[in-house]
Amino acid sequence: MPTATASHILVASEAECLQLKAEIEAGAEFADVARRHSLCPSRAQGGDLGTFTQGQMVKEFDDIVFSGEINKVLGPVRTQFGYHLIEITKRW
Repeated sequence: MPTATASHILVASEAECLQLKAEIEAGAEFADVARRHSLCPSRAQGGDLGTFTQGQMVKEFDDIVFSGEINKVLGPVRTQFGYHLIEITKRW
């Protein structure tokens, strides 16, 4: 079963998601932005979700994690929870 490690930032609006993505692309650390802005409890770990297998996350999230480019900030990705920025750190 495919497995990955990833971090994310969860916010309520696409506009906020795009603004935070621009900050990260301009040099802000993903983990620092996650700690300050994410609505997910994972913010305490800088957005780190740890290791998970395909099918454990909601479909929209899963689709990106198991097909997207590694070590790049991906998103906004809309799910039932809000808008995510996702950084895949490893996949095997």
